[in-house]
Amino acid sequence: MLPRKAEVIVIGGGVIGSSITYYLAKKRVNVVLLEKNGIASGTSSSCEGLVILQSKKPGVHLKLALESAKKFSNLKNELDYDIEYRNNGGMVVIENNEELKAMKIFVEKQKSLGLKVSLLDKNKAIKKEPALSCDILGSTFSPLDAQVNPIYLSYAFINSAKNLGAKIYTHTEVTGIKLKSNKIRLIETPVAEIETETAINAAGVYSPEIGRMVNLDIPIKPRRGQLLVTESIPKILNGVLISAKYIAAKFNPKLAEIEGEGISIEQTASGNLLIGSTREFVGMNKSTTLEGINSIAKHIIMLFPQLEEVNIIRTFAGFRPYTLDGLPILGKVKGIEGFIIAAGHEGDGVALSPITGD
Repeated sequence: MLPRKAEVIVIGGGVIGSSITYYLAKKRVNVVLLEKNGIASGTSSSCEGLVILQSKKPGVHLKLALESAKKFSNLKNELDYDIEYRNNGGMVVIENNEELKAMKIFVEKQKSLGLKVSLLDKNKAIKKEPALSCDILGSTFSPLDAQVNPIYLSYAFINSAKNLGAKIYTHTEVTGIKLKSNKIRLIETPVAEIETETAINAAGVYSPEIGRMVNLDIPIKPRRGQLLVTESIPKILNGVLISAKYIAAKFNPKLAEIEGEGISIEQTASGNLLIGSTREFVGMNKSTTLEGINSIAKHIIMLFPQLEEVNIIRTFAGFRPYTLDGLPILGKVKGIEGFIIAAGHEGDGVALSPITGD
């Protein structure tokens, strides 16, 4: 049975909404989380688990990631839950001269903001990751990069929030929001209405739907990412890796058109490889495509030739909440008192979840 009142209502039970609920409960706020499906049932269960700082734009994006990384190191103990966090460092693999030029600039900007990152030649890169192809030019490396299980992380936040008094309601859709004098007053569900003065929209790709309930246009679009999962194999990766393609494209956008999307790869605690990802605007079409899967497979074999003999056991796709400038939308909304947005993290929701919640 839903409560009649709450100090704060969080809308959305992904990793962002779960984190916000935990940090509010930690401050002894009377908080209620409403999720229309299950915890981590959307983007948070259909994404990679990369906590990679090197992909963040120099500026506020990287600063947020650096603060979030500090929190991750103690989360397992704080939440008393195995989130499969491993801080083994990460690499951005460089495949051609255009990428090398771009990454030299990118690395210097990141260094100036305090990120521990270095540029490695081919021999040093392959020494760190022996499975890499000899055709690469080099890589960057940061010891701060890590990985985590996004589903376990979401549940860790939720369980800890419950222990602190938060109320969690899954399969409870928000169907309306009532205002009075431009202030949040009621959250409507099919079951009941809840009085509150603060509503936090953490609904990810569905946050525009919540925004429309208060006549607000939130500029977030779903961006599909297709991923591959391999059979469990003996350890071949020491850390997490992404390719430099989409970072280089920030300096020369034509590279993305010529060479296609970048790639990411991590090896999970169970030994499976999680390989991604496409970045497509196809509305809410969650299907995988032969073209997308083949593109990922072709690229990953170029970087790791020995994977040609490894079996793919599953493919899936998920939506990333995309914003035009690549930055999440965080904070209060002018003109609607008590309405707060925490959405639009695209592929950075997992990495930025602790700092966003706090």
